[in-house]
Amino acid sequence: MHVNAPCVVSLTWRLFDGQHQLLGELTEPTEFLCGGDDLMPGIETALEGQVAGWQAQLVLEPPQAFGDYNPALVCFEERSLLPAGVEEGMAFDGLPAGARTPGMPGDVLYRVTELYPSHVVLDGNHPLAGMQLRIELSLHAVRAADEEERASGTVGDAPVQVVPILR
Repeated sequence: MHVNAPCVVSLTWRLFDGQHQLLGELTEPTEFLCGGDDLMPGIETALEGQVAGWQAQLVLEPPQAFGDYNPALVCFEERSLLPAGVEEGMAFDGLPAGARTPGMPGDVLYRVTELYPSHVVLDGNHPLAGMQLRIELSLHAVRAADEEERASGTVGDAPVQVVPILR
């Protein structure tokens, strides 16, 4: 079967930044909905028309991956609004109750990027936003998407998120 959205693909990959530093890898074949919310646009484009066994090395510019870095998604909030013991790298679904920065989207995952005695810096960008990425991609299987997968836009409960290796 050829990849033709909507369908389910089983993939493995190794993800690198523009300087060839390994950011993360998916070593076990994992299913994703092609034509839904699971994959970066550049990966979906490359997969179109391919069959199981296909392999490629792709270079993804920010719009094809996690988007351009948006400084409007960065804000400063009172440290007292966050739980005690907050640390850099922690993430929160939406802004904390009582947040005072106007116009910030509420449906974004915000990471704590800096801590100060009285406030924190929260960043709603994906950690890999604005970065050129390189990916070694292997397509292991292709199957038709079922009705539930097409309706939900994903395989399973939620899309797999690429989490960078933190050094």
